Amino acid sequence: MSCHARIAKTLAIALIAGAAGVVNAAPAEPATDPVALDAVAAKAQASLRQSFTNLQFEDFGPAPVKGPVFQASAGGRILYYAPDSEHLLFATIYDRNGVNLTALAQDASARKKLGALGPNQALTIGPPGAPTVIEFTDPDCPYCRALDRFWAAKAAEGKPVRRQIYFVSGIHPQAASKAEHILCSKDQAGAFRATYAGDAPKPLTTCKEGAALVARNAEAVKAMGISGTPTLILDGRVISGFQQAEIEAWLEEKQAPKKPPS
Repeated sequence: MSCHARIAKTLAIALIAGAAGVVNAAPAEPATDPVALDAVAAKAQASLRQSFTNLQFEDFGPAPVKGPVFQASAGGRILYYAPDSEHLLFATIYDRNGVNLTALAQDASARKKLGALGPNQALTIGPPGAPTVIEFTDPDCPYCRALDRFWAAKAAEGKPVRRQIYFVSGIHPQAASKAEHILCSKDQAGAFRATYAGDAPKPLTTCKEGAALVARNAEAVKAMGISGTPTLILDGRVISGFQQAEIEAWLEEKQAPKKPPS
């Protein structure tokens, strides 16, 4: 789950484009004769049912999107544009094997931008040598606080992580000042825990260095296209929101003993 409202409801769309890819998702010269259209629709529906046998489809018919469809990245999201009909699609595209192609594209985009994240700009919490988590967080985000409790519980189980934390300060009005308070504190980890537990003192601690770091965090957040909290990057994979099952699976994989090479 995420603290930031989504721009649009995600649509699950399967584009049967074959090896040609997304660009050829629609014919350049669509048929206009009703009989021809019915034939094209029947062929497309048969292909859909053959390719995605585990799904039940109803009300199959023409979509308003026309012409080729192109992929773009904006604000950390992968979206699709059909210039012929001027439609912008907020969609998730799966191939016939169930692979989420949109997620793969988003992860690839995030990995390209990871170089913009300087560890010296982050608040680092957790023991050296533990699996590293890149975390975008907001002190007033309830799901971020839930995630902090989750990490604490995992550490108590002997499964700690090393958190490379960047503060997102553009969602809640007090986020920037609370982030500055944490960064200006002598015990940053302790101040982080207290603030995320709802025990931030009044007045909050301020300092020039902390304010400058909050500003640099904002630049890093913008460069990465992060728009919601919490957002995690786990080995280059973007996790939007506190997706506990996905995080648990990643952590179990990192904690599993490595098999010797055969």
